[in-house]
Order: sequence, then C-alpha cells, then structure tokens
Amino acid sequence: MRRGGYSQQGWKQKTNVQSSATEGASSATAEAVTNRLSGLNIAENSGQTHSSFPSTEFGGVQLANHGLVQGQKAIWKPKSYGTVSGATTAELESAADAATAQKSSTSLSKLFKGNLLENFTVDNSTYSLAEIRATFYPKFENEKSDQEIRTRMIEMVSKGLAAVEVSLKHSGSLFMYAGHNGGAYAKNSFGNIYTAVGVFVLGRMFREAWGAEAGKKQAEFNDMLEKNRMCISMELVTAVLGDHGQRPRDDYVVVTAVTEFGNGKPKFYSTPEIIAFCRKWHLPTNYVWLLSTRKSVTSFFAAYDALCEEGTATSVCRALDEIADISVPGSKDHIKVQGEILEGLVARIVSHESSKHMQEVLKDFPPPPVDGDGRDLGPSLREICAANRSDEKQQIKALLQNVGSSFCPDYSDWFGIETAEPHLRNADRSVLTKFLQAHPADFVTTKLQEMFRVMREKRFPAAFKCYHNFHKIDSVSNDNLFYKMVIHVHSDSGFRRYQKEMRSCFDSCFILLSYVHLLFAFFRALFRHKPGLWPLYRGFFVDINLFKANKERAAEIAKNNHMGGDAGGNGGISRTDSLADDDANIMIKLKFLTYKIRTFLIRNGLSILFKDGPAAYKAYYLRQMNIWGTSAGKQRQLSKMLDEWAVYIRRKYGNRQLSSSIYLSEAEPFLEQYARRSPENQTLIGSAGNLVSAEDFLAIVEGGRDEEGDLDSEKGSPPSSPKPSIKDTVQKDEGLIVFFPGIPGSAKSALCKELLIAPGELEDDRPVHSLMGDLIKGRYWQKVADERKKKPYSIILADKNAPNEEVWRQIEDMCRSTRASAVPVVADSEGTDSNPYSLDALAVFMFRVLQRVNHPGNLDKNSPNAGFVLLMFYHLYEGKSRKEFEGELVERFGSLVKMPLLNEDRNPLPDPVRSVLEEGINLYKLHTGRHGRLESTKGSYAQEWAKWEKQLRETLLSHADYLRSIQVPFESAVERVLEQLRLVAKGERTTPSYEKRTFGATVFAAVSLPVEKVRSLLDNLAGTIPDIELFLKDKDMESNLNQAHVTLAHKRSHGVTAIASYGVFLNQEVPVELTALLFNDKMAALEARLGSVDGEKVVSKNEWPHITLWTGAGVAPKEANALPQLHSEGKATRIEINPTVIISGPLEFY
Repeated sequence: MRRGGYSQQGWKQKTNVQSSATEGASSATAEAVTNRLSGLNIAENSGQTHSSFPSTEFGGVQLANHGLVQGQKAIWKPKSYGTVSGATTAELESAADAATAQKSSTSLSKLFKGNLLENFTVDNSTYSLAEIRATFYPKFENEKSDQEIRTRMIEMVSKGLAAVEVSLKHSGSLFMYAGHNGGAYAKNSFGNIYTAVGVFVLGRMFREAWGAEAGKKQAEFNDMLEKNRMCISMELVTAVLGDHGQRPRDDYVVVTAVTEFGNGKPKFYSTPEIIAFCRKWHLPTNYVWLLSTRKSVTSFFAAYDALCEEGTATSVCRALDEIADISVPGSKDHIKVQGEILEGLVARIVSHESSKHMQEVLKDFPPPPVDGDGRDLGPSLREICAANRSDEKQQIKALLQNVGSSFCPDYSDWFGIETAEPHLRNADRSVLTKFLQAHPADFVTTKLQEMFRVMREKRFPAAFKCYHNFHKIDSVSNDNLFYKMVIHVHSDSGFRRYQKEMRSCFDSCFILLSYVHLLFAFFRALFRHKPGLWPLYRGFFVDINLFKANKERAAEIAKNNHMGGDAGGNGGISRTDSLADDDANIMIKLKFLTYKIRTFLIRNGLSILFKDGPAAYKAYYLRQMNIWGTSAGKQRQLSKMLDEWAVYIRRKYGNRQLSSSIYLSEAEPFLEQYARRSPENQTLIGSAGNLVSAEDFLAIVEGGRDEEGDLDSEKGSPPSSPKPSIKDTVQKDEGLIVFFPGIPGSAKSALCKELLIAPGELEDDRPVHSLMGDLIKGRYWQKVADERKKKPYSIILADKNAPNEEVWRQIEDMCRSTRASAVPVVADSEGTDSNPYSLDALAVFMFRVLQRVNHPGNLDKNSPNAGFVLLMFYHLYEGKSRKEFEGELVERFGSLVKMPLLNEDRNPLPDPVRSVLEEGINLYKLHTGRHGRLESTKGSYAQEWAKWEKQLRETLLSHADYLRSIQVPFESAVERVLEQLRLVAKGERTTPSYEKRTFGATVFAAVSLPVEKVRSLLDNLAGTIPDIELFLKDKDMESNLNQAHVTLAHKRSHGVTAIASYGVFLNQEVPVELTALLFNDKMAALEARLGSVDGEKVVSKNEWPHITLWTGAGVAPKEANALPQLHSEGKATRIEINPTVIISGPLEFY
C-alpha cells in the first residue's frame, strides 16, 4: 500500500534544437540568446551604454546591472544577512523560466565551444566572487589517543566547563541539500544517482510529515534555504546504494547538521538548534544524549567498553537512556527502519549551556504530528529503481520526475542542458588558476583563496574539480563566467596536514606577539578581523564567478573589503553553544564489533579472500582485530566463524568474487544459520535474519564509484599504543632476525658489514650471519627461512629492503615457525603525513646511490633509471605517516631500532632539490597511473624520464656539499644502532612507550586488592584462631590464591548500566573493611564492607560483598555467594575478624 497524497508528474523533454558551430545563429531563438550573452560585457569606461537586464544575486553580494545607463554609477553592495529582495528573486525566476526554452544547442555551442574561459584574461580589472554552497563539519584528526580524549572529556565535564553530547551513527552516506537552486550534494560529488536518491528520499520525508500540505511546504523550504543561504546535511540511509552493516528496512534521512553561510565563515547550528529547526519543518532528527556530570560521562565510557563487542541498537539505546542526564529519542526508530546492527556512536564536547538550551528547545518545540500517515505517497524509491533498470541516467530521471516540480523544478545539475553533450558539464582546470589570480570581491572569497593557495602550494592530496554552472547560463558573457567547484580531499592525510598549517599560522602569530608584547592589544584586535586559515570542510562545494569590473565598481568592492567581513571567530560553531577552538574539536567515534564484522571483516575482506586466498584473508582479519584491540575470546570466536565463511563463499562462488554492493545477500543467511547454533554465536553476531532482497532495486552506479569511500579496510590512525604481537623482549634460547624496512641508499649493507666485523660489540654469544639480497638468486626470504632452520639460535642480518606488509607477514611466520624474534632497523626521519620518509631523507638516499660504483645490484651511478627505482621504493610506503609506520612495526615485532640519518640543526632542503624530487614524484604518479609497474625506460613517458634522470643527477651533484653536511656521520650512526641492538639482544629493550588499551572484555566491575596483603591477613588469623588454622592447613593458599577482588556488578547478572555506574570510581582506591571469614568443606570467602571515595559511598550490586578465597573441585567461584545462607542453615562456619582489617585497592573493570 502506497501512502500519501501524491500526483504523478510527467517527465518533460526540453526542446532539442540542432547545434551549430558557427558564431551567428540561424534561428531567432539562438540570435536572442546570443544577443543577451553579448550584451553582458562590462566596459572599463562606465560612460559606455550597454543593454540592461535585472540584477543578479550571487552569494552574499548583489551585483548591480551589468548594463549601465550613461552617467549612472555602478553600485556594489553586500547582501543583507539572511534577506533577499523579493522583487529581484521574482524577476530572476521569471527570467529563468522565460529563458529555459531558449537554451538551445546553438547558444551552448557559443558558450562552451567559443573558448570563453580560454579567452578570459586575468588583469587588474578581474575579480572573483565565491559562494560556499554546501559544507559538512570540518574534519579534525585527533592527535591524541582515544584514552587521552576520554580523559580530557571527563576532566572538562567534571570542572563544569563543558558537557558531552552523544549521537547515534546511522549507517548510510552523507547527503547535503541547499535548495533546488543551491544544489544537492553527496560527499564529493553532485549531479549523480547518489544526489538523485537523496532528493527523492528528502522529498518523500516531506510527504510523510506534511500530507496534503507537502507541495506547499517543499516550495517554502527551498525558498527559505535560498533566501537565508543555508544548507542541511543528512545521513542518507537506503538499500538501493549498496550494502553497509545491515540493509535498512526503510529508506530515510536523518538531519545531522544545519549550516548558515552568511557573509563569513560557515556557522553550524548546535544540536538544540538543529532539533528546533527540524521540528519546525517536520524533518527527522537523530538520537541525542547529553552527559553533563562526571558520573554520567564516566558511566557512558564504561558502558561502551562493556558493549563495544556485542552491542546492538536495543541494548545500546537502553543503556544510554539510563545513563544520560537528557535523552532525546530520534524521529526514526533505528530498530524499525534500519535494524539492530548499530554502526556506532559519536561523542563530542559541547558547551556546558547545552543542557539548559536543550531543555528549552524540547519544551518549546514538541515532536510534530505526522500528517502523511495513511496517505498514498506514490511509488517508493525501491519500486522506481526496480522499474528503471537500463542505466543510471534513466533511474535519475525517473526519481526526479517522481519528486515533483514543487521540490525539484530544475534538473540541470544532473543533465546540464538537454541539448548539451555530456562532456560539456566539465570545465577547464584553469578555472582555479584564474580564480586565485583574480582580485577577491569579498571577505569569503579572500579566505577561500587563502585556503586553496595553501593546498596547492603544499601539494595536498586534493582535487579542485570545476563544472559549468547551468543555473547561471543566462548570465554568462565573455566577461562574466560562472562555475561550480568541488573540493575533494583524497585522503585523511590531507586533513591532518591542513590542521598543521592552521596551527603553524597561529603559532607564528603567537611568537610575533611574544616579541611585540607592547602591541599586544593592537594585534589582538587585528586577529579578530584577520583570523588564520579557515577549517577544511568535509563535503565542500563552492560556486565561483569570474568577472570584470569597471573603475567605479572596483572602488566600491575595495571599500567594502576594507570594512571587513564576518570572520566567524568562534570557529564556526553556533553562537549559543560555542567553545574554544581546541576544545570544540574534541570528538571520538566509537564503533561496535557487530557492525565491523560485517563491513570490515566480511565485505572489505572479499577482494583479499578471492584474490589472495584464505591464508591472506586470515592474516587480514587477524590484523584488523589486533588494531581494534579485540579481546582474545572474541578473536577466537570470530576466527572460527570467518574461516567457515571463507570456505562457504569460495565454494559457492569459485573464482568469481562476490560483489561488495550486495554482499549481505550471502552474508546475512550465513550469519543467521551460524547464530542459530548456540547462544554464544547469537551474541557474537548480534542480529541476523529478516534479509531485505536488494538485487532487483539496487541503484545503478556507473564507473564503480564509491561515494563514501568506505570500501577500503579501516585504516584510521593505528593505536597510539600498539601491543607487540611477536615478542616484547628477545630470549636467549631463540634466534634473532635483523631486517630493514627501508629504501636503497639507507646504508643497510654498510651497517651489516660493521656488525659482521665486530660481532662482539653486540655483547651476545650467538653467531652473526648476513645474507645480502643482491647476491642471493631466487626467493630471498625463503633462503632466510632455510638459514634459520639450519642455525636456529643465530642472529641473521637480512641485508635486503623489506618495504611492505607482505614481507613483514613472511618474517612474522618465520618467527613463529623457527622460534625467533625479529627487530626492524629503520633510518630515522621526520616523514610526511603520507610517507614515513621525508623528502630530505629521499634526497640523501638518491645522492648516496648515485655515488656508488660497481654496486652488486647494479643500482649505482651508471644505472640509467636509478632515480625511478628509488621513487618506486619510496612509494611502497605511501599512505603511512611516520607515526603509523613505526607503530605498525612495533605492534608486529615488539621493538624498533632507529638509525640516525639527518642532523637536527640542518638548513632546509634547497628549492632546486625539492623541486626536482617533486617533479619526479608527479611524473611517477603519471607513469604508474597509465603503465602500472612498467619500467621507466618504456612507455609513453620514456623521454620525460630520461630528461628527469639527467636533471636529478645535475641537481644533486650541484648540491653535493649540502647533502653531505646534513648527514649524521656514519660512525656515530653505527654506534647508536649498536647501543639499541645490544638492548634487544640482551632482552632488555621492551616496547617503546606504547601501551595498548584493550576494549571489549569488560564483564564485571570489582575492587582489586593486593593478594599478598590478603595472604598475610590469613596467616595472622591462622596464627591466633585454631579453627582457621585447621581449615587452611591443607589449602596451600600461597599457590591457590592468585588474585583477590570484591565483585561489585556482573554484566550477565546486573546489566551493563550497573557496571557503567562504577565508571566514576574507575582506577580510584577504594577502602575495603574485612569483617569475617566464612567457610565450609567446599569454599571459603572473606566478608567485605566497602568504603567511600571522595565522600561518596561505593555500593556493591551483590547482596553479599565478599572475596572468594578458595573453592573445591568442581565448585564455581560464584557459589560462594551462598555462604551466608549456608551459615544460617548451620552448613558453614562464620568467624568474625576483631578488630576488622582495612585493605585498599583500585576499582577496575574486568
């Protein structure tokens, strides 16, 4: 049954006019359009008369008529914040409607094939005007560990400085909407199936909420977004765009951000403001929990630790409802519309005023009624996609047609102009160059130019994709061009590097202030008007206007720019709930294992399983679980299940890989039958069954796009405290493999020679052997393994670069199979955000290689492609920062030896050296993008490589003195390596200051007491009380009593929130008063009375708090709970301890 008052709209094909390549149009329509375009030229002389037409609104600026009557001055005014002239808007809409029929192929031929951009020259009269159309929150990469972020959150809440806001992470994709003129956007794109689906689902939400008034409210909503220059961001949850953790039962959106662009930095609404906004417009809101006390925030983290490996929507929401100070249920019940599998939670710091603000909003804005219930809403998203299966374009058309003209009257973002060729949508890359060269027309443009310049100059991994703005086609002329720009950051390293630039900008200013302290007030005022870099936003879309200005208009622009703009000094956070920048960006994402099993371990492991086989797949999923800190018990359970999955799916599909878009079609039935076998399996999987079949209605995504970019394995930053998986220390009764994850030229062979010459320097009696890779024929690492078997207790120097995880896995396997430990030796380098080796280090490596003569591996000064080979090695490490690189090695092998390379007080890398390296890196990316691993002497770039290799040699040779001067003397480097290897060989070097936190094993809360003090108490009691001495005589408490704790609450018996309630006392010392000893022939326990922490009594959820001391064979420790009852029945003995004894210990989670 389809609900809602929906009348079907017909798809209207626009008039198709034959294109013409000639400048003059043969038809009257084409002539009219051409005249209109040519009449928009702006002359430098304001006295010149031009044709006139209504003024154009663009961004925060109202552009006066380009056509000026003689003697009339050009007027340029900033648009009043949040208002638009109704008359002007009406004129624009009327003009747009009248011009639609005139958008013929003839006019397009002039517009796109007439080289307007190429002929648009940038001079002193050229200006650029930028309007941000859509953004999501800035992406901030926390440099601190999760535990440090938790500690900071608890500290701020405890001091009354902030509250913690927790929201539920729906499993979908980012969708942003700025009105039918502002545009619909996905994470990094627009005008595709993702945005068409988003517009359809959002439109349907209006029908559900408003019923018969939906069309009117849709139009009002679009008008409001345009007039107030706003954008709403949503999580788009649907079954038609590919599988995540669980196929949703319904298609829906949840509003996650509301942004005002105004005349300055984007301002994001606080969560209370979002809820007020959404309830006014009857839009779906998310689940929100506010934690404003120390007890609630500590309980929250404790609850997550207890639920992170088995939490589902029901258990998580129930726990948070009990813990939170304020709970706001979501408009959409996650269990009903998506299911039990919950992706995660997002916790962030918000103002301490948020609780008060939220209470006011909930009072003033009650949940709106659903007027569309029971109404026919027309065909559903799934029905439309199922009925239109020919191609992506057909599905887009059908979706937009069914949305209706009140919500989506213009399809130009998806199809441009109907008569235009598809490729005409893309604009020339020179748009960005000319945008940066032109004078900024307002404050926003100035700040965006500043951002983009930094990103280009620093070569951030980002693309500035430009497209023709079809919404502005009637305003285009030779001197007035309009474009849409997508700022697509390709990797998280781009965001991290940009954050550093933001900090360096502030730090430089701070240093200046410290030296010019007398002018502090002046500079402080200056900062208010000229703050540093704006944040780099996720989902970043900008409209750009390049135009010429006459003298009067240029003067007006200069005057307005001098007055300054809205800097958005509060960091872009809502004015009512603002925090200092550093604290406003404190956020932590907490995902659940039940979701990660499906997405990261099953879906993202498909390519590895089918391409590399079960062994590689097993290594992959074990690696992922190790990164997450999955408990040992869950790892065992998951290994068994995933091994069975691998056999099942390969047997069914053979060598044909299962599509990740519909992986749940196979995974869900498998998980369902696996869960039925035991309660333990059911808990492991969380929820299975109720599979929604998606094959018939899946949206067609051409080109294999992955809009969310989540089909790669979860990378993130590796644990700040990796736990070694091979050895923490090296034992003497085993072998040692010294290997080198490096690049040619890192001096590994020279180092190995030094170690062989003086093996006594290691102060170790094991024999030392070296295997030089350049002299070994065949499989090198197999040769090392054979050597290990022959000499199991030796130290082997693996003199070969070991640059990737495949080699590291071989070394790990070797260690396990031949009883050895391994230690990586790496050249010390600062690295970059995306590579563990800096350009300085790369320059030195290349210089060393080009100084070689007669190298055994033929990589020396006579090698024609030596530079290319080093770039190839350099890019084998691409994608890992230095911290990630070192952390992974420590996690795998337990220790790390650093070989000094560069002097700390060196001068910066000379520009010619940096330039030639960057040129080589760019050329390498072009080459590999086209030819893969083909040698540089072959392929379409062979000549470019030859020129570059020659230039590289000349540049490095001309800077030879510099490159020698920045290196640490080899003798010093060898001595430093020897010092570290001695500690490794002796077994004295443990994991460097990395302490990995293991989550997910929280089963109960208890006060842990020092076992030696408990034993001492028992000895004292036995010495004074004969009955106790007799009982303990044959119990051997020295061996049997290995731990002592008072259990406070158990997850199975008391629930998650009971354990979480002790979070406020976590790791704090709790005094425990021991009052009596109870025992019989099966068990014994000490009766305990818990004390207080900071004046607050610690109360056990157990009816009888105690320490279990001993149980007989076959008796479970929990049976000791019955001792008081057994004593009352005369079946146990109770001896009071007088005087009582107090022993203190920390409250911990187990």
